[in-house]
Amino acid sequence: MIGPIGLTGRIGLIRTTNIVGHSTLPVDHLEPLKGWGGAVASAAYVFRPSTVEQLREAFQVARETGRTITLRGAGRSYGDAALGRENVAIDFTRMNRILEWDPTNGIITCEPGVTIAQLWRYVIEDGYWPPVVPGTMFVTLGGALGMNLHGKNNFKAGPIGDHVLSFDFLSAAGDEHHINRETEADLFYSIIGSFGMFGCFTRITLKMKRVYSGDLDVKVFECANLSELFKLYDKQLPESDYLVGWIDAFASGAGFGRSIVHQANYLAAGVDPTPTQSLRAEHQDLPDTILGLMPKSIMWIFLRPFTNALGMKFVNWAKFVSSRISPKKQLRQAHAAFAFLLDYVPNWKKSYGHGGLIQFQSFVPKESAEQVFHKQIERCQAEKLVPYLAVFKRHRLDGFLMTHAVDGYSLALDFKVTRKNREKLWKLTEKLNAIVLAAGGRFYMAKDATLTPEAFRQYLGDETLARFRELKKRFDPEGILESELSRRLLPARD
Repeated sequence: MIGPIGLTGRIGLIRTTNIVGHSTLPVDHLEPLKGWGGAVASAAYVFRPSTVEQLREAFQVARETGRTITLRGAGRSYGDAALGRENVAIDFTRMNRILEWDPTNGIITCEPGVTIAQLWRYVIEDGYWPPVVPGTMFVTLGGALGMNLHGKNNFKAGPIGDHVLSFDFLSAAGDEHHINRETEADLFYSIIGSFGMFGCFTRITLKMKRVYSGDLDVKVFECANLSELFKLYDKQLPESDYLVGWIDAFASGAGFGRSIVHQANYLAAGVDPTPTQSLRAEHQDLPDTILGLMPKSIMWIFLRPFTNALGMKFVNWAKFVSSRISPKKQLRQAHAAFAFLLDYVPNWKKSYGHGGLIQFQSFVPKESAEQVFHKQIERCQAEKLVPYLAVFKRHRLDGFLMTHAVDGYSLALDFKVTRKNREKLWKLTEKLNAIVLAAGGRFYMAKDATLTPEAFRQYLGDETLARFRELKKRFDPEGILESELSRRLLPARD
C-alpha cells in the first residue's frame, strides 16, 4: 500500500469509487500545501517516490483516480507553481541521490531532489562551486531546472540551464528521453524552464564552477539615488563575477531609490594562502546564532514587530545609514555567506504573519529599466503599499523557450499580504504589469502569484505559446500535468 512517506506497492491503494466511476485516493495522503511565501495555499494528495519506478506508479495512480498531477521539488516557489488543488502532488525530495562525480572535470550527475545545499557540500572540497545559485540553498535541482533559476551572476553566467550538459526526462505520457544539449538542442532549450508542464527530470548532469578558494572578494558601495545605482552598475559590471543591489523603496525626494550594492569576485589561483581550509564545507556554514548568543531560529519572533510599514521604513533607513558610515567597504566572505542571504534567519518569512508575502519580480530591457523601476516604486508609494524589500540585478539574454531573461535588469519587490490589503495588492500588481509590458518586460514563474493570462500571453508572445502548446500535446496529450499556476495562466486546456 501507499504509506505516509512514499510508495511501496499499490496493493490496497484504491479504497472507494466515486459517482463518475473513478477510484478515489486514501484521505491520509491529503495534505495542506502552501507556496513558499505563504500567501497562497491548497490541499493535495501528496506522494513521495524514491525511485523512477515509484514515480511511474504515482502517475498511474493519478490516471486511475481521475486526478491531475503537480510536480513539487522543495516547495520554494513563492507563489502557486507547486500547488494543485485536490490533485496528486508528487514531491521529489526523496529522489535526492548524487549518482556520479568527476572531480577532474567538475561534472556531476544527480537525481532531481538533490538540493543546492547537497550539491555545494559535495563538491567544494574538490575545488568546485555550483555555477548558478539562488538566494537560498534549499531548492532542488529539478525545481531549479523547471524554473531555470538565475542568481546574482546572471549577467555573466546566465541561468542554471546554461550549465546543464544533459538530462533524463520522463514525459507525462510515460516515455523516457535522454536529452543532450548538443544533439537535442531544441528539446533541451524547451523543456528546461517549462515549469513542470511536460514531465519530470529524473537524472541531471551539469558542470560545476572551478574555484581556488572558499572565499570571495566582496566590495560594498552606496548609491544616493536610483540614477547613481544604474551608473554604478555600468561601471562595475565588467569587473564583477557577482553584483546585487538592495533598494530602499520607502525613500523619496533626492534619496529616491537609494541603495547598497555588493560586488563579489572569485579569487585567482594562489591568492588564498590556505585554500584547503577555506574550501572545507564547515567554512561555508552559516552561523546558528547572532553574536554567539541568540539562536537565529527564534529571530523571526523579534522581527515581527517591525514587519509593518513604519517598522520597515525604519529598518530600510537604518540599513542604508549603517552601511554608509561603516568603514568596512571591502572584505573576504565565504561563498555561502554571500550567496544565501535568505537562509541567514531561518523561517524569517513567519515574521510577515499569517497572510504571508508575495514577490513581484519584473525583468526590463536596459534602455527603459530605470524609468520603469522608478514608475513601479513611485506607484507603490502612491498606493501606500511599499515593498519591504527590493532587490536589483543585471541580466543577459538566453536561448530558452519560456525564458524570463532580457538584456537588462530585474527588480524583485516583496509585499506583505493581509486580509485588508490583499485585493488592493493584487490590483496594484496589475498596474505594475502594465508598466512592465509597455516597456517589453518579462516575468518569472518561480516568483509569480498574481500574473493574469493576458499578461502571460503578452510577454511570451503567440509564437512561443504556440510552440509550448505543441510540446504540451506531444509530451502530455492527456493534460495530466497541471498546477494552480498553469490553471491561472492557461485556463483553457487544449
